[in-house]
Amino acid sequence: MSKTLSWFVYLFTAAFFACFFVWPIGATLAGAFLDADHKFTFDFVAEVFRNRIYLEGLRNAFFIAAGSTAAAVAIAMPLAFLADRFEFPGKKLLSAAILVPMILPPFVGAIGVRQLFGQYGALNAVLARIGVLGVSDTIDWLGHSRMAGVIALNALHLYPILFLNLTAALANLDPAMEEAAENLGCTGFRRFRRITLPLIMPGLFAGGVIVFIFAFTELGVPLIFDFSRVTSVQIFFGIKEIAGNPFPFALVVVMLASTALLYGMSKLAFGQTAQAMTSKASTGSAARTPGVLAGWLCAAAFGGVAGVALLPHAGVVLVSFAGSWYHSILPAEWTLDHYRIALGHSLAAPSIVNSLKYASASTLFDLVVGVAIAYVIARTTLPGRGVLDALAMLPLAVPGLVLAFGYISMTQDGRVFEALNPSRDPTMLLIIAYAVRRLPYVVRSAVAGLQQTSVALEEAAQNLGCPPLRVLRRITLPLITANVLAGGLLAFSFAMLEVSDSLILAQKQENFPITKAIYELFQLMGEGRYVASALGVWAMVFLGVTIFAASRLLGKKLGALFRV
Repeated sequence: MSKTLSWFVYLFTAAFFACFFVWPIGATLAGAFLDADHKFTFDFVAEVFRNRIYLEGLRNAFFIAAGSTAAAVAIAMPLAFLADRFEFPGKKLLSAAILVPMILPPFVGAIGVRQLFGQYGALNAVLARIGVLGVSDTIDWLGHSRMAGVIALNALHLYPILFLNLTAALANLDPAMEEAAENLGCTGFRRFRRITLPLIMPGLFAGGVIVFIFAFTELGVPLIFDFSRVTSVQIFFGIKEIAGNPFPFALVVVMLASTALLYGMSKLAFGQTAQAMTSKASTGSAARTPGVLAGWLCAAAFGGVAGVALLPHAGVVLVSFAGSWYHSILPAEWTLDHYRIALGHSLAAPSIVNSLKYASASTLFDLVVGVAIAYVIARTTLPGRGVLDALAMLPLAVPGLVLAFGYISMTQDGRVFEALNPSRDPTMLLIIAYAVRRLPYVVRSAVAGLQQTSVALEEAAQNLGCPPLRVLRRITLPLITANVLAGGLLAFSFAMLEVSDSLILAQKQENFPITKAIYELFQLMGEGRYVASALGVWAMVFLGVTIFAASRLLGKKLGALFRV
């Protein structure tokens, strides 16, 4: 790639992010800090901290994020350690099984959880069957502990991200460090706490940040659980008053500032120190085969976590096949009608077509721009290419809810981007939103491929007179095809099931993507939740196939796509 073309990629990326990353954030800031006379004021933001309801929402959001992250670490850390250190029966199959929870947005899984743990759900039916509850007695499990339900569902959905990062960090750990500590008498948990944990802290931090930000701004699960006293839901309902109410803007700014502050503090406390302590492995670590009992206990740990994590998915599948399911352990009747109805429903079938259209266009953009950015980062000496790398990864650190709200704000009547107002046609804005949110996956996977590929072949082609663009097309791209394909698959599949952008930007039924259609169907009386579950099963199968394909192409490097 010529220097001129490299500069073009740099400037295009900067302009694109200026318009569709910085601008929406700026529009939100303006709405929060400018009054009706366009004078600067802190009153709106200050009111957030004076308003009891807003404070409760922020407090609940923080507890959900902290609880989800802690629970995800508690699940992922032991599993990653067992996977790295031991060989046990069914290891490959079980290691794949615990990644399955990533294949369904947690708000879809919430439909299954409500059926299993609702007031007239399967758990109460089990308790009634064994005599713990009377025939007419019920316990409203979710009503008494909705926050705990949100935390549990988030943790069961997000722990695979931490598992991927931690297994990669443990695989890169130099075993000589642990051996030296053991020779000096530092063994067992003390060795793990003093030596291993500090060395894998970059991986823990990289995954933990993603989990925390996702849980802090999660919108779908609280909506399904009717948990309205949380900031994300307050922002969602506040969009209806965006034209004349400054407080949704202030809430978004407080949420953005909170995530940035928490990220900065965590980076200062853990990221830099841990990174400095990380050494390159001089010898590879080898998993050992434990005794028969220990091996089966390892397998049981993986199987148990996978079984619990798959409960929401099992609930969605059962609901999708249920003819009727009320106060019984399993559905009283079974049917395929919900899948047939889903294919012809005015909400369901068009939403599949819409999602395919939005996701395909955004993924094509990400592939072209992402590979170009990756090439500039890995193959040129362009000044500031590190800034370009950081810029491309920023969408992972900024909540999707914040960006979606910013897009609504910057496209209001009288604004520069009013032609993209989603109330008229959200197609272009949804494609842009999906592209911005998933670009990091393509960039990071392509950079990994370029770093693993010797530049000698490209230099040889150039020395023989092959133009730079032809070298890229004929030499470089074929060598990194697996990486680019993996990043593209992930970008496409997650765009198909994007939640925040879809719920906020898609405002007309004819433009609904899959996730918005599932949410609207769930709220319908009668067969709505059954059809929504059938659509969710379709989405689950689709995303499962794509993640499996990406994991086969990238292996342990899959975790690198979920780092900031």
